[in-house]
Amino acid sequence: MEIPLSLESSPSSPCSENNRSFQMAFKIRSSKFRHIYGSIPKKDLCYENIKITRNTHDSNFCAVNPKFLAVVTETGGGGSFLCIPLKSSGRVDPKTPHVCGHAGVVLDIKFNPFNDNIIASSSEDCTVKVWSIPEDGLKTNLSEWIVDLHGHKRRVGYIEWHPTAENILLSAGFDYKCVLWNVEQAEPVNVISCHDNTVFSMSWNQDGSLFSTSCKDKKLRVIDPRMARVAAESPVQDNLGSRAWKSVFLGDTGRVFTSFHSRFCDREIAVWDLKNMSAPMRTEGIDNSSSILLPYYDQDTKIMYLAGKGDSNIRYFEIDDESPYTHYLNSFITSDPQRGLGVMPKRGCNTERCEVMRFYKLHASKNLIEPLSMIVPRKSSVFHEDIYPPTASQIPSLSADEWISGQSRGQILMSMLDGHVTNSPKVSSAKAVQNKDSSLSQAPTITTYKAVNRPRPEGSVSTQPYAGETTANTNHRNIPASLRNIKQLSTNEEFVSIKDEPQSNGIPLEPPSPSGKSTVKKVWSPASPKSPTTNGFAGGDSDSYTRHQNAAFSPGFFQAYLIKRDHQMSTSRGCHRNTQCNQNGHLRKAYFKQLEEISSLKEQISLKDKRIRQLEEEISVLKLPIAREINVQDQSEC
Repeated sequence: MEIPLSLESSPSSPCSENNRSFQMAFKIRSSKFRHIYGSIPKKDLCYENIKITRNTHDSNFCAVNPKFLAVVTETGGGGSFLCIPLKSSGRVDPKTPHVCGHAGVVLDIKFNPFNDNIIASSSEDCTVKVWSIPEDGLKTNLSEWIVDLHGHKRRVGYIEWHPTAENILLSAGFDYKCVLWNVEQAEPVNVISCHDNTVFSMSWNQDGSLFSTSCKDKKLRVIDPRMARVAAESPVQDNLGSRAWKSVFLGDTGRVFTSFHSRFCDREIAVWDLKNMSAPMRTEGIDNSSSILLPYYDQDTKIMYLAGKGDSNIRYFEIDDESPYTHYLNSFITSDPQRGLGVMPKRGCNTERCEVMRFYKLHASKNLIEPLSMIVPRKSSVFHEDIYPPTASQIPSLSADEWISGQSRGQILMSMLDGHVTNSPKVSSAKAVQNKDSSLSQAPTITTYKAVNRPRPEGSVSTQPYAGETTANTNHRNIPASLRNIKQLSTNEEFVSIKDEPQSNGIPLEPPSPSGKSTVKKVWSPASPKSPTTNGFAGGDSDSYTRHQNAAFSPGFFQAYLIKRDHQMSTSRGCHRNTQCNQNGHLRKAYFKQLEEISSLKEQISLKDKRIRQLEEEISVLKLPIAREINVQDQSEC
């Protein structure tokens, strides 16, 4: 029996309702990035024979821009990283110059987003250094930095450049502190000490007015860097495991993306809303692998890439403003595991191949760096505006002083077609974040020239005497620690001079005199609680003292006493020798610490002299036109 046509087309028929419910249940979401695939280049476009670091730190160990490729290498002593031109692919010469100025292993490197020749590095030596790479690459080992930042008390694990302000750098150390630096002046802007444990990641929002952190105390924080206070904070996440977890801002949407391990060692992702940090908006499980998921967000295409350390695949999700907020697209699977990934800025991608992202994969088992291109399949090679919206340019929106004063401005965008600027973001003002005297809430110990010679703000160091300290003795706090140690060790009364009478455990090494009195005064055994008196020997009573006095005149006792004295004197000499060695060790440490401070001051002075010479040259160039005009006027008057 055939179904009437009117019944099929009738909106109230049960068949049409079932068809609609079936279509809604299996509705496929349309996306222009659904079919993104990864492309592995030929072998001659890879970078071989690079000894990649074996450190287990959870950073990328790689930084890249359209000019250079930098990667942390394995070294025997100190820390170094390799920085080569991007076009120098193939087999890398083992004698290629390195950037080697750190005393400890390098943990993180990042290129300046506004200058491709400037790169910053953090290390286990508790410092952050900024380097300048020559335009044609390194010809010799680079050991002279342009800025050296000392402020952390423990190793510095992560660094991030500001996305819109020039010469602003953020660092996070294992001393639970984040320090905001003004690289141009080589001084700190603020010290954020709101974390109770190790910081695992940092991420700026799109205009750089806030940054998010993930911490070992299982809290997600959104921090105002200029006010040095927490703007939003999540409660303790009980479902988190003990492994490191990451957070990244989702552009200017007011949301934060996190990747973490649960208590049951399952890898999960979550999306948080800054307006309500009590619970995540969405949580999704990934798998049960043990490696840490590193998120990489492309704010132009709104695609989140997830790559695990030790994994051989890269997953990518599309981020949406509506629920469920994350949509799984696909995975790119390779045969070799990865130790880290370097991300090329969007302005360095190839638009003719429809390349929307390029990773530089550090192989975990080989000395190989392999470029991986994420490509959107299109039939023609013309420029596609739908997959290439305007992206961040190399023009900073604000100077460091403007941003520190409270101004905020979005990124200056450029076209991927011809590179012209496409917008002019507005400037929004905020309250000044520093006092008029430029005082910080917690000033770190800085060894740069400007910071050392800068007068201390009021309230940063107390000038009131401590308990038991006179006002005249408060000046010692302005003396460097190394000088104070040397002074203390040279005048310390606790160290016993070798010229003193040798003693052992408070027992006199001279035989008792026939009169019954000891020849060494005020030296008594710790076992005797009584005050020294003539009858307080050993036992504290007169009988024991009389027995000892009578036995002292016998020849056997005197011979035994001489043997005991020789043994005690040799033991005491060893104790004094150890004391002298300890004293010399402390003096040696203080001496070398002072030498380091002196060398750092000399370097800063040389940098200031170089800057003075540059300013003098600029002034001389400006004076030339003025002098010519004066000569012309004099000639005309004559």
